[in-house]
Amino acid sequence: MKIAPGNQIDHTVLKKGIYISRIDDDITTYDIRLRLPNREPVLTNAAMHTTEHLFKAHIKDTEFSDNIIYFGPMGSRTGYYLLTRSLSDSYTINLIKETFQFIADYWGVVPGASPKECANCVDHNLPQAKEEARAFLKIIENWEKSDLKYPVKDEETE
Repeated sequence: MKIAPGNQIDHTVLKKGIYISRIDDDITTYDIRLRLPNREPVLTNAAMHTTEHLFKAHIKDTEFSDNIIYFGPMGSRTGYYLLTRSLSDSYTINLIKETFQFIADYWGVVPGASPKECANCVDHNLPQAKEEARAFLKIIENWEKSDLKYPVKDEETE
């Protein structure tokens, strides 16, 4: 069985941050990791769901919104995937920072969270989403293109 590139990373050394999971032609998949896999509690469904709604609402208003293919939660509940088309890594990092700042600062009704628009409209938590965004902003504050590679275990120190 062929293993997807994102499944070849060493989750025992993975840190919080933003990583390139894969590149397929002009599409880049970013791994936005808010939790240390298997080492700390996962994100709550409600916080993840609210973050997803706010992230999508914010990126619709950006200059290159047509270049955003997908944003959604990881099944492991440790972060999100963002798929972009023909956007530079530097632009994407800044977009992620701006969007998490938007979430951290947001007050009001969660966009798209009505029964007509959302399949699980009761499972939202804005205060938790804001708290998660603030914590992640501290992690990625100085993140840049050179930080996008997954960490690897140092074989010499094992």
